[in-house]
Amino acid sequence: MKFTFFQIAKNTVLTIVLFFISCNKNQKENYQQIDTKKSVFLSGKVISDSRFLGDQKCKECHEQEFKKWQGSHHDKAMQIADSTTVLANFNNQKFVSQGVTSNFFKKGKDFYVNTEGPDGKNHDYKIVYTFGITPLQQYIVKFPNGHYQCLRTAWDSVKNKWFDLYPDFKVVHSEWLHWSRGGLNWNNMCADCHSTNVRKNYDENTHSYNTRYSIINVNCEACHGPGKQHVLNVEKLGKKYMASASGRFKMTSETKPKDLVDECARCHMRREQFSEHFNFEGTLLDHYYPQLLEDRLYYPDGQILDEVYVYGSFLQSKMYKNDVTCTNCHDAHSLQLKFDGNKLCTQCHVPEKYDTPKHHFHPQNTASSKCINCHMTGKFYMGNDFRRDHSFRIPRPDLSVKYGTPNACSTCHKDKDATWAWKNFKKLFGEVDSIHFSEKLVEGITNQPNGHIGLIELMNDKNQLALVRASATKALSNYNAQNFVEEYIKMLNDDSALVRGASVDVLSLINNTDYTSYFLPLLEDSKRSIRIKAFFGLGVLPESQIPDIYKESYRKVKKEFWTHIKTNADFVGARVKRGDYYIKKGKLIEAIHSYESALAIDNLNNQVRINLATLYYNNKQYELSEKAYKTVIEQEPEFGPVYYSLALLYAELNRLDEAINQLKKAIKIMPKNIRVYYNLGLLYDKKQDFKNAEKTLISGLKIDANNESLLYVLAYLYSKSNQKEKAKNILERLIRLHPNNPQYQNFLNQL
Repeated sequence: MKFTFFQIAKNTVLTIVLFFISCNKNQKENYQQIDTKKSVFLSGKVISDSRFLGDQKCKECHEQEFKKWQGSHHDKAMQIADSTTVLANFNNQKFVSQGVTSNFFKKGKDFYVNTEGPDGKNHDYKIVYTFGITPLQQYIVKFPNGHYQCLRTAWDSVKNKWFDLYPDFKVVHSEWLHWSRGGLNWNNMCADCHSTNVRKNYDENTHSYNTRYSIINVNCEACHGPGKQHVLNVEKLGKKYMASASGRFKMTSETKPKDLVDECARCHMRREQFSEHFNFEGTLLDHYYPQLLEDRLYYPDGQILDEVYVYGSFLQSKMYKNDVTCTNCHDAHSLQLKFDGNKLCTQCHVPEKYDTPKHHFHPQNTASSKCINCHMTGKFYMGNDFRRDHSFRIPRPDLSVKYGTPNACSTCHKDKDATWAWKNFKKLFGEVDSIHFSEKLVEGITNQPNGHIGLIELMNDKNQLALVRASATKALSNYNAQNFVEEYIKMLNDDSALVRGASVDVLSLINNTDYTSYFLPLLEDSKRSIRIKAFFGLGVLPESQIPDIYKESYRKVKKEFWTHIKTNADFVGARVKRGDYYIKKGKLIEAIHSYESALAIDNLNNQVRINLATLYYNNKQYELSEKAYKTVIEQEPEFGPVYYSLALLYAELNRLDEAINQLKKAIKIMPKNIRVYYNLGLLYDKKQDFKNAEKTLISGLKIDANNESLLYVLAYLYSKSNQKEKAKNILERLIRLHPNNPQYQNFLNQL
């Protein structure tokens, strides 16, 4: 009886699946069964700077709108640093945080900071731009090769003091998150949303930028589109025909509510970019794909956690579902709220029913009686910027009790816990009388037993919002997506592009060729982001096997895919994606080079390094693989999975003592990880050390008494050592636990 268990690729902490597969020819005709959503391949052309005329030209006819916009966050999104724009105190001010001393001073009319640079030493840096106005203002420094960097130290324009954006987060100068490196780089992290008609122009070969914009701030044309043709039309037809002369302007009074939300979302969401630059062609998903409701970005029930901005939370709300849009609450030009207090909400919600202590059970006209404090809780980001959750949810302390998610009651009553909140919620409002999507989503994201049932229900419920359905689709992969391939194939033809995209993402990582042909129609999807995702998924299929009816589309999407990779090559993620595509193509050397290039821009990214170690191993570069694992251990000695992965490498190389030593270390750090006990037990058995093998397996069973793998190996161990009664007892137990597995009965019969 032989056990095959040292499969390194399956045991890395970042599961970037490594596989080499070919097309299943028996499924070649399946593409004919799919309803194609015909694509529109956009031009991708750059809009000339000359087509943007600037706010002063807009002011000539739109003076009231200009007055509202002037001085707004959009107007002050980015400015040249001078005595009129810099709000901070640069009069020889000293600020110390995380062991780094920064001195702010002036040389003549120019503003400077002396602070830690990328080499770990202090240098003088000239401030060239300001970013924002309130509640904070950031400052930008010019670096070589077209890089512009945002200082980590910012100015609190409310309290008038310097502060650290991340006061509790120590960042070493060599890290990607250091202000002088990728994490606070203006070109790729900020420019696209803070200026008008931005072209990033990144060159991977030289790691340089030639970033350009038409207008420095978020001007009228950043939202409405270039104004030159509009002005020419008005001059030709006369001002009384101004509305009809608007042509293809965006964000007009004619824009449908959900389309308007998407147009605002371009800058108000956490997303991945799929076009080379935004040029007002197509729709949101032709340029970007939003982050779904996933772990570490959102709480498991969908509440905001990381800095995700507004779009992902608003798309969960009943407001969005009922065509409430951004401008129902915010003035489109000043960005200010249209009304103060609860009057904003009682535009739609009857005040006699909702703006009363009979509803909110708090004294009237207090902070506790404000709708937003119960239904729009928030978090501080960037140190002092409080942003509210736009999902407009009812507080659910019952979910807090079960899953540790936040709720408005406990957030406000800081001296009370979720149990208290749930008890009082029931006293005031009774039991929850409706099913909210979060009840099913939270179970799936937190991997509860049978949580997949609720996720499948959400995926297939067309009454749920698209973001929720797509997030459930992605979360179902927590339960081994291989078990739900048919569900995913069905979702590939869903009416929602978000759901189609999530399905492609999951299927692209399953080592199975039965559904490959189902990706083919998506090469002609109506959304560029979905076409590109499908092309990536088709990476396992040789180009020569693309059916004739899709060859032209394949050729076009191939160009879109590589443009997408090139555009985002200043991010680790894009270089990893390129490496994963090469893996699909069986080009291991190119994949290794891509992963190495990812480490070149973020040398401390150990998730990437662990997967690179796997690639080295697959390419028989064992010394490099070992070195990569040891580097991770040196940088993160408390990271348990790396000891496990290194042990698997040693075991494959038959360095058994070293493998055992690493697994012992892994157990100390991850005492509840069953796979460690399983592999350690097998290693002891391979060394014919029955005593330690038995001891290890029994230790694992103390954690998970019914673990199938541990029980089976222990039965095998007892059968080898002539302890047949013990082996029989375990096998009888396995038969009771798994009556449909004939292997256990056969084993028992042999004994």
